[in-house]
Amino acid sequence: MNSYSDFAYVYDSLMHSDIDYEKWADYIENLFDMYGVNPDLVCDLACGTGNITIPLARRGYNMTGVDISEDMLSIAREKADGLDILFLNQSMTNLDLYGTMGAFLCMIDGINYILPPKSLLKLFTRIKTCFIDKGGLFIFDISTEHKLKNVIGSNTFVHCAEKIFYTWQNRYIENKKLSDMFLTFFVKQGENYKRFEERHLQRAHSAEELTAILKKAGFAHVDTYDELSFSPPRENSERIVFVCR
Repeated sequence: MNSYSDFAYVYDSLMHSDIDYEKWADYIENLFDMYGVNPDLVCDLACGTGNITIPLARRGYNMTGVDISEDMLSIAREKADGLDILFLNQSMTNLDLYGTMGAFLCMIDGINYILPPKSLLKLFTRIKTCFIDKGGLFIFDISTEHKLKNVIGSNTFVHCAEKIFYTWQNRYIENKKLSDMFLTFFVKQGENYKRFEERHLQRAHSAEELTAILKKAGFAHVDTYDELSFSPPRENSERIVFVCR
C-alpha cells in the first residue's frame, strides 16, 4: 500500500519544502524541558529518512530509528554520515527493541497510518508496558480530521519542479474517516522521466479517541497541543501534538 520504495528517493525533496525539521527538533527539546525529562535513549518511530532522528542525534541524544521501509532506512543511514544511530526495519505495531527508552517519538503523521484502533492499542500498550522508562515521554502528532476532510479533502493537487512532477489525487471517505491518497510521479532521470505511483491511506483519529486508547494502554497523563505550540488545539487545527506519560 504505502511501501515508500520509489517514493523514498523523492521524499526529502518534497517534504523539506513543507516541514522545518530543525524547528520540530527544537520543539521536541522544549517539550523535554517543559516536562522535566532528559532522556539519553530516544526511539523515533516511523522515522522515514531520518529527518527528525538525525537532528536529535546531532544534539547528543542516543537515537534509534524504526521504519517499515528498508528503502527509507537506506537513505537515512547515508544521511547519518557517521552518526551512531541504530536503524531498525520493523512495523511499529510489532515493535521489538533491545531495551527501554527514555522517550518515544512518532512525528509527521505516523500514527495516521495505523488504521484499526486495536492496532493503536497494541502499539501504545507495548510502548508503555515493555519499552518506556518510568516517567518517560511518548510524543507524537496527527493530521486532524479537519485537515484530512476539509483541507486535503477530495481535492487534486499538482506539483511541478525542475526534476519532479506529480499529481496528488485525494478522496475522503467520511463514514470510515479515511483519506485515500493516490500519487503519480514523473522523476527526471537523465533525458527521460521515470513514472511510478503510490497509494496512501490515513485515518482521521480524533483527539478524544486517541486519549481513551492511550489511557487504556496505561498512560495516565495525556496532554494535547496545537502544532509547534504550547497552546491547546483549536477547532481548525491541522495538526495536534500529544505528550503522554
